[in-house]
Amino acid sequence: MGSITPDFRFGNFAGSIVQLVLVVVALLTVLILPIIFFTLFFVPLPVVNGQVLTPYLFFSMMVDPSRTLPIIKFLIHTDYFRAAVFPGFGFSALIAAATIFIERKLLAKMQLRIGPLYAGKIEGIFQLVADGLKLIAKEIIVPSGADKPIFWLAPILFVSTSAAVVSLIPVASGWVVANVNVGLIAIFGILGFFPLITLLFSWASNSKYPFIGGLRALHQMIAFEIPFFLSALPAVILSGSLNLSDIARSQNIFWNIFVMPINAFVFYISSLAELERIPFDLPEAESEIVAGWLTETSGMIFGLIQLGSYLKLYALSALFVILFLGGWYGPQIFPHELIPGASASNISLLKIFGLVGLYNAVTVNSIFWFMVKTFVIILLMLITRGINPRIRIDILLHTGWYKLIVLTFINLFIVLTLIYGGILGPGGMISPK
Repeated sequence: MGSITPDFRFGNFAGSIVQLVLVVVALLTVLILPIIFFTLFFVPLPVVNGQVLTPYLFFSMMVDPSRTLPIIKFLIHTDYFRAAVFPGFGFSALIAAATIFIERKLLAKMQLRIGPLYAGKIEGIFQLVADGLKLIAKEIIVPSGADKPIFWLAPILFVSTSAAVVSLIPVASGWVVANVNVGLIAIFGILGFFPLITLLFSWASNSKYPFIGGLRALHQMIAFEIPFFLSALPAVILSGSLNLSDIARSQNIFWNIFVMPINAFVFYISSLAELERIPFDLPEAESEIVAGWLTETSGMIFGLIQLGSYLKLYALSALFVILFLGGWYGPQIFPHELIPGASASNISLLKIFGLVGLYNAVTVNSIFWFMVKTFVIILLMLITRGINPRIRIDILLHTGWYKLIVLTFINLFIVLTLIYGGILGPGGMISPK
C-alpha cells in the first residue's frame, strides 16, 4: 500500500500566513487598542515633565522609546502591576509552571525515565504548553449528582486562596503586594481555608472516594497546623515582629536556621503535609482511593487545582526562606552600574530602550538571592516524591500531634534561653543592625 503524500503548495502556505497576520492586526486595531485606550481614562497617570500625562500623550510617548522611562517607572510601582505581574500572580504562576516542568524532568531522571521530550526540541520544553492547551480544550465533566455551584466555585477559591498567600510574601525590601504588620498570622489564617475548600469540594462531588480523600485532607492539615505555627514562633520572638519583611531584615547578620534548625526541619515537614506531597499524599492516594478528593476533576477544574497547589508550593518555600534563610540577603554580586565604564554610545542605547535610571543593583541582587534560595527549597520538596513511600495515616497523625510538637518546644526553649541570656534578641550581644 503506497504512502499518501499531502498536497503541499507554497502559495497556500503563504496565503495562510498572510491571513493570520491580517486577523491579528484586525484584532489589535478593533479590539485590543480600544480596550487599552478606554482603560487609560480610568487609570491615574503620572506627571511627566510638569505635565499631567493624558491617554493621547501616553501613546505618543510609547512611539518614542527614549521617553517611556517615566511611564515604566510609574507602572512598575503601581499596586496593579505588583498584584498582577511582579511579585504577584503572574510571577508566581510562571514559577509554578517552571516547577511543574522541573519536577517531571527531575523525577524522570531519578527513575531512569525520559520524561517530557517530544513537544519542543530542548528537553521537551513545550510539553508544558501542550499540556496546558490540552487541559483548556478538554471537556469538564460534572457528576450528575454533584452540587454544581460548589463544584464550580471550589477550584476558583483554591487558586484565589493560594494567590492571597503569595501576595503576602516579600521578594525584596519594599517589593510585596500587601505589606501587612501581622503578615505571618495572616498567612496561617489564609492557610486554614484550604481544609474547608478541600472538604467542600469533595462533598460536592457526591462520590465516596473524593469524600474519603477530603476527610483525610482535613485530618492531615489539622494535625500539622499546631507544629506548623509553633515552628515559626521563634522567628517572631527573635525579630520582635509579625511582619515578614521585618523578620527577613532581622537576619542581616546570621540566618535563623543556625539558631533553630529543629524548627526549620519541623516547618519543612509540616509544609510537605500541608501540600499533600509524598510521603503525606494520603488525601490523593492513587493506589487506595483512585485520586482522593481529585477523583472527579477534569479539564480546567483539575488545571486550576494544580495551579493552586503549585502556587502554594512556591508560597511555602518562599516563607521558609523568609523565616529561616535570611530572606533576600546575600553577597552583592551585581554591579552598581548596568554597564561598568559604559561609553556614550552605550548610554544612548540604554536611553533608546528606556533603561537609564530603571536598574537598581541592590534590588536586583535581593531578588536574585531570594529566588535562588526559594528554588533550592522547592527542589528539596520535589525530591521527596521520588525517594519516599507513603506512610500510614496513624503514623501521620501521631507524628503531627506528638513528635513534631515536642520538637518545636525544644527549639523554642533553646531560643528563649539565648534571648534571656543576653546573647540574641534586640538587646543581645548579637543583634540585627
